Amino acid sequence: MTISAAIPLVEQVQATVERRWPIGVEALPGGAHARVWAPDAERVELVAEPDGRATVLGDEGNGYFSGAVPELEAGGLYRFRLDGKEMLFPDPMSRFQPEGAHGASQLVDPHRFAWTDQGWQGRAIKGQVIYEMHIGTFTPEGTWDAALAELPRLADLGVTVLELMPVSEFPGRFGWGYDGVNLFAPTRLYGDADAMRRFVNEAHRLGLAVILDVVYNHFGPDGNYLKCFAKDYFTDRYRNDWGEAINFDGPNSEPVREFFLTNAAFWIEEYHLDGLRLDATQSINDGSEAQGKPHILTEISRAVRQAAGGRATIVVGENEPQHASMVKPAEEGGCGLCAIWNDDLHHSAMVALTGRMEAYYTDYRGTPQEFVSAMKYGFLYQGQWYRWQRKRRGMPAFGVPRPAFVSFLQNHDQIANSARGLRLHALTTPGRLRAMTALFLLGPGTPMLFQGQEFAASAPFLYFADHKPDLAGLVEKGRAEFLAQFPSIAGPAMQAALPKPHAEDSFTRCKLDHRERESNAAVWALHRDLLRLRREDPVFAAQCIGGLDGAVLGEEAFILRFFGEEGDDRLLLVNLGRDLTLTVMAEPLLAPPLDGAWTVLWSSEEPAYGGCGTAAVEQPDGAWRLPGHAALVLRPAHGFSTESDDEGGNTTPVIVVSQG
Repeated sequence: MTISAAIPLVEQVQATVERRWPIGVEALPGGAHARVWAPDAERVELVAEPDGRATVLGDEGNGYFSGAVPELEAGGLYRFRLDGKEMLFPDPMSRFQPEGAHGASQLVDPHRFAWTDQGWQGRAIKGQVIYEMHIGTFTPEGTWDAALAELPRLADLGVTVLELMPVSEFPGRFGWGYDGVNLFAPTRLYGDADAMRRFVNEAHRLGLAVILDVVYNHFGPDGNYLKCFAKDYFTDRYRNDWGEAINFDGPNSEPVREFFLTNAAFWIEEYHLDGLRLDATQSINDGSEAQGKPHILTEISRAVRQAAGGRATIVVGENEPQHASMVKPAEEGGCGLCAIWNDDLHHSAMVALTGRMEAYYTDYRGTPQEFVSAMKYGFLYQGQWYRWQRKRRGMPAFGVPRPAFVSFLQNHDQIANSARGLRLHALTTPGRLRAMTALFLLGPGTPMLFQGQEFAASAPFLYFADHKPDLAGLVEKGRAEFLAQFPSIAGPAMQAALPKPHAEDSFTRCKLDHRERESNAAVWALHRDLLRLRREDPVFAAQCIGGLDGAVLGEEAFILRFFGEEGDDRLLLVNLGRDLTLTVMAEPLLAPPLDGAWTVLWSSEEPAYGGCGTAAVEQPDGAWRLPGHAALVLRPAHGFSTESDDEGGNTTPVIVVSQG
């Protein structure tokens, strides 16, 4: 059931009530109106707090209970009582939980906030730069308002899309957010509902889109009361690594689908968000297509676009098996997502930069050919045998638009999986990292940075989750078992040294110190200048299929040629190894433009980035010298000096070192 189909159903049942959403408690003139799906109950009451005043909701005869609650006003607290029992439950569609996941729900009037972003048109995926952030650790204060104050610097950096790690309410004092249980309620830990609105409103004023990471594959293990309302929210037909699977295709699944489609649209409409990032889509199991119905992911994509009312939106999927069909339009058999994370490219880069090939890095070599192939084709595995999982991985993605591949060197999972939460600059050499950063930020995919990456933050990013003691022990054990897939972490000494997820220090150590932008100004300048080059140079900004080709030049060196109009090409030379001298030039991608020569447009070895300077690439004898642990961008130069042979024949263009 789509959202548009659900609302008329409400109107049929409550003809005199103008509700926006098919479920939940909504503030209306003269009070509120409640509607909740509780097919396992015979009687449902809304109990106002603190006076305990109860309102019996009418049974619609279809599993839903609804009714007016005249005296409940915005800011009021309430819970539900089922079948007259003593225990009270939070609203499954609570908009705010001021006392946490186990406490009372609060009625929120979303229309009281004075938005000023009426002219904001959103952003489509092409041309964007994503920045993943966790509100609780992005600043020392860990609040929406503190994060808001830092947004101008991100806009200046060249970021265009903020991707928020999950903010739905979860138990405890801190956490990543992937154990959320109140999917419609931004957690009280970061501020109230209007604080989140202020953040989004200011982001839009600065030209920044905001998308939210949502978890539609499971609920957290503590504070999830949905099953008390309806057992059919969940199913045992599918296996899920994180909890009970969601029932998207079994008996009574239509109200379940309605719940999640409402949630997707809710964030776009009530918080003016610009899209969603869907967590672990491989665990969103739905066999509806066999019944002639759209997959739930397809309907989520549609719900987001419909709720945006004409604004451009972005829906990104995390999908470990790399099912490229997810980003195809629905009419072509896809799910209509805009982009998907490219794990292959990350894994190859990690091997190249760290030399480690453990666990899920086993089937990558970090070779120049892997980078050339990833830049040309997106995923490295498109159906080949994948030894680590003992099965085939991926599917053909040759025709997928380049912006649909989200490229990243760091994200929350991968940093935390280094056991000590070390960021990449602590695991490799500065020169190599600068060169790899150039590749990722200039490549044809959609680049994504993780908070603090832009200034080499000293703070780690650990896995942290504040659970009650018995659950905390299980989470700690499960985390250690997961990391044991890495032989280097599986030993007793390293296992004993793993940070405890429930320790408050595991959380507080991850908070960023934004003063490091100044102390690490060279790293900041590197990212800022690369993003400016990506944005302003029409050749790098094109992001078109077939827009580049590449070749291997050495054991750790390669070239990418980005094709511009009328020969206005760009060369990206990357050398992750020692200095390399090319004396044999039998590679057409190195050829100069017609009647032209190459000049250095950008170098990762600029002193402003902490580099050691850039020498001339072409030597007097015609050989090319590629500096080690470096990346160079070349563009055509004209009016250059030439050296003619004795007979006035072939000339040798001279590569000029000139940036700007």
